[in-house]
Amino acid sequence: MNAFSGGSGLRQEDRDVALSHATWRLLETGWSDGATNMAVDEAIMLAVAAGKVPPTLRFYGWSPPCVSIGYAQDLRSEVDLDACRRSGYTWVRRPTGGRAVLHIDELTYSVIAPLGEPRVAGDILTSYRRLSRGLVAGLNRLGCQAIQAEPESRRGGSESAACFEVPSPYEILVSGAKLVGSAQARRRRVVLQHGALPLKGDVGRICDVLRLPKPDRETLRAELRQKAVSLEMALGRMVSFAECVAALRIGFAQALNLTLAPGELIADERVAMELLKNKHVRREWLFDKAARAGQPGE
Repeated sequence: MNAFSGGSGLRQEDRDVALSHATWRLLETGWSDGATNMAVDEAIMLAVAAGKVPPTLRFYGWSPPCVSIGYAQDLRSEVDLDACRRSGYTWVRRPTGGRAVLHIDELTYSVIAPLGEPRVAGDILTSYRRLSRGLVAGLNRLGCQAIQAEPESRRGGSESAACFEVPSPYEILVSGAKLVGSAQARRRRVVLQHGALPLKGDVGRICDVLRLPKPDRETLRAELRQKAVSLEMALGRMVSFAECVAALRIGFAQALNLTLAPGELIADERVAMELLKNKHVRREWLFDKAARAGQPGE
């Protein structure tokens, strides 16, 4: 990839951008079910919008494993819910866009910040590019030769049923294979970006629960195994959840000129989380497009 220079995996334009120092809140919330995870991200978004908490970087995991779909996807037509039940997977709708993701054996990050924060200011691609600097720097600390996907990476590509088949601009690649997939939403003048970093396992497992004809499912499985990668595959060794969090924490702080102050959810966020968790399990949110606009947090 000639557009990237040096071993840092960053474009020259990114390395030359100077960001004034800032302090963000750091949350490490462990493992939760899918509805709780999405509710926490949205509760933080509401608190940031109200000026009650600073910009926040959060790391978390999923238990039990969960299939998430993008805000605009049709759950019934995209995901085989009976297959999910047989596999012990739950399902949830993200407030962000994108395609289906199986959250299993992974580390998820989220960034929630006001639109005026220089690290997320500008259009979506510009903020993606800046935030990707933190991901690349953290992965480099682990010995992973990660780079940002070029803006032209999706040109001429077809829409896939699975998020990890085709990288969007500035998502994270290793040797041409997608490692981190991210998605973004902007509401109430706040940016929410979250993304999945598979730590281990078969990147083609999601195909078992996608509603596709068997030949198409197997074709997609083969393509995913060629075009996507786990961190263990990229490094040739297993990286624990804690080791990965530590590296990304330092990467974000150094690349984005941040002090990350460990914190907890405030009382208002906990109250909002309980309301939003109910939203994320309601049939209206999961299955009824017309009803979603009236749900809390929308």
